[in-house]
Amino acid sequence: MQLTQLPGTYNIIGSNQDQEAVTYKGTLELSLNETNRIIAKWIINDNQVQLGTGFFKDNILVINFNYIGDDDAIYKGVVVYKCITQDILDGFWSEKHGNPLYLGEERCFRQGIQQEVVN
Repeated sequence: MQLTQLPGTYNIIGSNQDQEAVTYKGTLELSLNETNRIIAKWIINDNQVQLGTGFFKDNILVINFNYIGDDDAIYKGVVVYKCITQDILDGFWSEKHGNPLYLGEERCFRQGIQQEVVN
């Protein structure tokens, strides 16, 4: 897979970094900047915006992200995606102040791709 195949909009299904593994849905927009770094923008549950930058090598995408929480604090973390195909990303993530006993999980499907194919 090539870096230039990653940009696009993906539907996401994920679970949080806690014992309850609360689930969420949203979208992930990936684009490239002028130096071919990944620019990411997540919209979680239609109301939380998260931003990040990252890099890609050997079908692995790594993005450092941040967002402003409901308490107006800035939260930071990292997500690692394995690129299953150019249309499906399978990942896990952790926040700096999240529960270290757990990892969040996220699966991304390029918009227009049938999710049932990989379930």
